[in-house]
Amino acid sequence: MTPQELSLYIKAEAKCLGFAVCGIAKAGIVPREEMKRFTEWTDGGNHGTMSYLERNCDKRENPALLVPGCKSIICVAMSYAQPATPRNRLHLSRYAQGKDYHKVLKDRLHALLKSINEATGAGGRAFCDSAPVLEHYWAEQAGIGRVGLNHQLIIPGLGTFFFLGELFIDQEAEPDTPIEHNVCINCNRCIINCPTGALTKTGFDARKCLSYLTIEHRGDLPEGTGEKMGNCFYGCDRCNASCPHNGNYEPQTTNELLPAEELSAMTDEEWFTLSEERYKRLFKESAVERAGYAQLIRNINEIKKLR
Repeated sequence: MTPQELSLYIKAEAKCLGFAVCGIAKAGIVPREEMKRFTEWTDGGNHGTMSYLERNCDKRENPALLVPGCKSIICVAMSYAQPATPRNRLHLSRYAQGKDYHKVLKDRLHALLKSINEATGAGGRAFCDSAPVLEHYWAEQAGIGRVGLNHQLIIPGLGTFFFLGELFIDQEAEPDTPIEHNVCINCNRCIINCPTGALTKTGFDARKCLSYLTIEHRGDLPEGTGEKMGNCFYGCDRCNASCPHNGNYEPQTTNELLPAEELSAMTDEEWFTLSEERYKRLFKESAVERAGYAQLIRNINEIKKLR
């Protein structure tokens, strides 16, 4: 295949696999200014205890250290948009209500890679929030969106409720053109609606973010966290929910990412009395397993104290 033919083939296959968008970037060394922004962010401690973000900067900078001979980076996005849980009920962030997105996306990325390999002999690797990859940078280079003030990738006409994944391959596919204009309209709604001040016009401090505090942070939560959590005890959707780009989203239809019937039917009282056995049943093969039962109960109790 020519690079143009390969690009068309990849995008057609990605669409069949359920990806909402697919773009391609030419692999290469990440510009020094981009790496400087990232390392200055971690050097300032903004990543909290997520020490893995400090490691393997050489691999973040050079895709060929992850896939020798890497020539193209295929970026895909899969929607997890769905109606919000009524705000007066206890709930989890929308992204965590279905099966573990790492596995859901990787299964499809591996299927895409297999198809490309069978058609062209190309080799490569699949990534989904699971390796030192600058996802937002490559998504922008692949032309599928631009990062907004909310520090989320905004996909024009579709919004921000998306999981991202990448394929690094050792064959050349025709690259897409990055979006040049600023997609974010700088309405400041995400900043205004952030309950902890984690978002500002100049940056993002993960240590203040409710998603970080309820998922990544170990030990006791900072005083007053429960009041800021509202009724969401795992993650936080407010910066996304307030973004005007999400005003007309289409609910996703990927079955694995939809909440199970039992999870959707949970009452506040059932959450307040959640047993470890039921926790394991509710969140089998879920991203919520990462936090563990004790941490989830810690979060729920922060809200319970205010009732």
